Amino acid sequence: MTLPWVDQPVSLHSSRDPGECTMTAEQCAYKQQYWVFWYEADHRFALPTIAFFLVAIILFTLGHLLFTYAPRSWKKAGPWRRIVSASRLLSYKSWRFGGWNTQSLGTYLLGIVGAIFFLAMTLGPRPYYWPNTKELSYGGSPPIATRSGYMALGCLPFLLILGTKANPIATLTGTSHEKLVVWHNWVAWAMFVLALIHTFPFIVYNIWLGDMQMSWSMGGTYVTGVIALLAQAWLTFMSIRWIRERYYEFFKATHIFFAAVFVVFFFIHCDFILTSWDYFIAAGVLYFSSWLYSLCRTYFEHGVGHRARLSLVTEEMLKITIDTDTQWTPGQHIYLRFLTFGLHSLTAHPFTICSSSFTGKCNQMVFYVKQRGGLTGRLARLAGKEPNKAISVLLDGPYGGVKSRWFSGFDRSVIVGGGAGVGFTLPLVEDFLMSRWTNNHENRMEVVVVSRDPGMRNWYLEALGDLAARVSGEDEKKKLLGLSVHIYETDHGNELNSTSTDLESNGSRSKSDEPTEGTGDKRAATIETFGVRYFKGRPDLKVLASGSVATQGASVGLVVCGPASMVHDMGQVAADAQRDIIKSSPGAEEVWFHTETFV
Repeated sequence: MTLPWVDQPVSLHSSRDPGECTMTAEQCAYKQQYWVFWYEADHRFALPTIAFFLVAIILFTLGHLLFTYAPRSWKKAGPWRRIVSASRLLSYKSWRFGGWNTQSLGTYLLGIVGAIFFLAMTLGPRPYYWPNTKELSYGGSPPIATRSGYMALGCLPFLLILGTKANPIATLTGTSHEKLVVWHNWVAWAMFVLALIHTFPFIVYNIWLGDMQMSWSMGGTYVTGVIALLAQAWLTFMSIRWIRERYYEFFKATHIFFAAVFVVFFFIHCDFILTSWDYFIAAGVLYFSSWLYSLCRTYFEHGVGHRARLSLVTEEMLKITIDTDTQWTPGQHIYLRFLTFGLHSLTAHPFTICSSSFTGKCNQMVFYVKQRGGLTGRLARLAGKEPNKAISVLLDGPYGGVKSRWFSGFDRSVIVGGGAGVGFTLPLVEDFLMSRWTNNHENRMEVVVVSRDPGMRNWYLEALGDLAARVSGEDEKKKLLGLSVHIYETDHGNELNSTSTDLESNGSRSKSDEPTEGTGDKRAATIETFGVRYFKGRPDLKVLASGSVATQGASVGLVVCGPASMVHDMGQVAADAQRDIIKSSPGAEEVWFHTETFV
């Protein structure tokens, strides 16, 4: 059996023997210069590309290990705090244009370093084209096309592994896989631009040579290259954020198909030239190891007997409950594959876990999901037709979560949940209460939840009541001192209003405040226990968070899960605090910030 469009006999590597040079000594030396010698192009450009990525990963791994395991005496020192704050400033600082948040300052700086590397390697060496004539030919592959092609090839293993869930880069650097997706996207753009730089010089050269039509009609390299490039263009442009988010179901259904088309035709296009197929082997080993790890977790760790119970807690919010022996930590998310929706059973969707787990117990994994059409819309319709409907589900995870710094505790914590991210606050509240109950800490936590769903306060108070029942001690009120919960209700008319009204101070009361029979005492107890207060309008998050950040000598943890505007506001407070710490200004001595993506 032979592969179409691949030279025969098939081998793993092609020969590096350039043969005898029949040109003049000067011309031969020109052709065999270090940066343009075709028979060593993979070593000159693909391997340095691999090295560039590995150096970045190693540096971030060392930084992660150093920040995690540094001696306590270091962490208390002023110079160390300023170094940590400088790195956090790069991670937290971003900008907002219209309704769009930019990436962090550090992300752009690292992206600039990458751009400099690729531009220098592509445009630095000369010549770009061989000085061929009709009588004299140095080669049929323009040097700029050769080097850009091998650099694109060197990107392939990292492109694939950055798009996986069980991500070794995430493990090494301490950065969860969903936050590495931006690099999956940026590496894809770099690879696409390199592919274009690889393609057009061949077109220019063959048009000049006069054999463009013949080269195309012969198939092989040109046909496979064009198919791979078209598939790559589809993958790259469809991954633009606003396109991906608006047409997510379609994006996900087509992404894997076009990715397979791209890899297969790219593989054939390379035609085992030099060591080109080695990069596919490396990419395949990394990708399928990650995929097999996730698959084994699904079937061997979690099993196939889980059932998800569906119920509508409001017209907009769906509750999913799964009984399981699985363990997880606050803030983690898990991929759910529902087995009742035909072709959609082939795809898994990420949801943030809104409950806590306990060792040695059968735990209840709870998700509060805002229906937005697609899968969540179908689940909501199913729950509406048959409340508490149980359907088969497969679990993959958990992944991500708040970093280990959270579990060391903070003097002050501010947790913000908005819209679909309201449920994300619950496991963090429960973890805080369990920590205080166990260690009798005197820390304080302020929880701010914001929603335009008028029924949100009902299910949220019920969830808080259930949470209190799980962690209650003999002196519950003392244990909950220092915890306050502020519920802000918005609507379409005032959602963008930056002011808010305290519903308790002005005596206002909404229908959702009226207790139903048998629930009034429980709700009143929950409100008193958690210090719940109601507000109308949007909170000024910068003012709320700044109060905690201004506490002299305190350690402060800021966590947010919600709309982009909320993430930006909290991030700005965290970034400004890092500047104050670097300058030794009055205020907190440490400010840590975490944002959650999946809801």
